Amino acid sequence: MDGVVAARGRIDKRQAILDAAFTVFARAGYSQAGVDMIAAEARVAKATVYSHFGDKENLLRQAVAASADQALADNLAAVERITDRGADLHATLEGVGLRLLQCYCDDRSWALRRLLSAEINQFPDLLDIIHTRAADRITETLADRLARLTVAGHLHTPDPVLAAEQFFALLCGPMDRRARLGTRHVPETELRALSHAAVHTFLQAFTPKPT
Repeated sequence: MDGVVAARGRIDKRQAILDAAFTVFARAGYSQAGVDMIAAEARVAKATVYSHFGDKENLLRQAVAASADQALADNLAAVERITDRGADLHATLEGVGLRLLQCYCDDRSWALRRLLSAEINQFPDLLDIIHTRAADRITETLADRLARLTVAGHLHTPDPVLAAEQFFALLCGPMDRRARLGTRHVPETELRALSHAAVHTFLQAFTPKPT
């Protein structure tokens, strides 16, 4: 029992350090973020940070990876609402689109994108972490759902991956300007309108044509 408690405590400390690291890196930038600042944010000893992650570079990569994993879980929960039954497909896709926009506009998502923009020249592999752990898997899952809808006759997507990419582009393309890189709160009514417009355009392109 003591071993279980100790393991649980180590996992909790690790997560606290990752959360604190992401917060500090996003706020101060990599070069200005000291391990002592991260330790203070996590309320652990500086030595504890080193014992878990070794050095600041590894901590940055692990913090980005943890954020990607959270983004993956949140976005997949939205995409997996799509089934091949096709019942009220427009409404289903609008609901999924709204949830994906909410994920995109989450404060942590904006912070992650700003962090990537700031550090990508020094750490180009961060983008690979995001794509392999989150973005590519989300696109593949959406493509799979669109392919199922095509097999069921509800859509016509000769290239489901391209269709998935276009769906995301219709949803998220306007958001950088509207949200001003996360400095403006976009009200839900506006997100709903964007989702409605995106789905309308998407279905115009991919609804099967009468023969």
